[in-house]
Amino acid sequence: MNRRILVIGAGGQIGTELIPALRKEFGESNVVASDLGVTCPDSLAGGPYEKLDVKDRPGLEVLVSNYKIDTIYLMAAMLSATGEQKPHLAWDLNMNGLFNVLEIAREKKIKVFWPSSIAVFGPTTPRTETPQFTVCEPTTIYGISKLAGEHWCAWYHKKYGLDVRSIRYPGLIGHKSAPGGGTTDYAVHIFYEAIRAKHYTCFLAEHTRLPMMYMDDAIRATLEITEAPASKIQLRNGYNLAGFSFTPGELASLIREEIPGFTISYTPDFRQDVASSWPESIDDRIAREHWNWNPRWDLRAMTSEMLREISKKTQESATL
Repeated sequence: MNRRILVIGAGGQIGTELIPALRKEFGESNVVASDLGVTCPDSLAGGPYEKLDVKDRPGLEVLVSNYKIDTIYLMAAMLSATGEQKPHLAWDLNMNGLFNVLEIAREKKIKVFWPSSIAVFGPTTPRTETPQFTVCEPTTIYGISKLAGEHWCAWYHKKYGLDVRSIRYPGLIGHKSAPGGGTTDYAVHIFYEAIRAKHYTCFLAEHTRLPMMYMDDAIRATLEITEAPASKIQLRNGYNLAGFSFTPGELASLIREEIPGFTISYTPDFRQDVASSWPESIDDRIAREHWNWNPRWDLRAMTSEMLREISKKTQESATL
């Protein structure tokens, strides 16, 4: 039986890398990419693409019906930093988009992957090795919407048996797309500026430690949890997920090993308050026990890979 998959918000940081991984696994014609743009971005070419606003429930229903979708990855969201500037829009997109997907999935018995985030935690949460079950009192609109979404996902599973799965992403670092307005995005910008100007001005303080993950691991985790036997998925709100933790200063030191003369300065802005409310490290033992999660990338390997790939991309752009 062929799988029929819809990815909503496919043009974002995660979707840009999730689409190729899904098409490689299930076939190009079986994975429908969707986003707000009328024209299919080059990064999503090679398979079907549809313009879709997840808040448009009738449009979503038509698309699901036309393609006979059996699995939805809902990746459309307004992230933490942008959400603080546009709180009502963030709530509308993050919550009403989720409701539309949950309701259609309930009616048509569709499997759903929905990403949560470390943003569900807050200043009252234990900051080191944050456990799966702990105090969750987020202080951002993004975090509030993610925490509410976790409860709705768990409720839909309990009430209707909906097969919904979720992981709490840490900060994600990848080279294939531009960051999407998150507090952890400095860890992507820094590589571009290191190559371009050998200097980066960071919007977080030097010793701000946050949990992060290389995108390759994040994509693999997303596919693994979604494809795992239902009996292994014992939590339906959001599994803690960890890769590695570091500070801007530590990352800058590793970059300097490969780009001598690289410098960094620190000008913390409103995002510092957001970062300071989040954990420094995550305990993901339950994900490891339930569905055999295990990260493959460490900080040093990720740094070298990011510099290599972004340098290559920069050189290719210069020759065009």
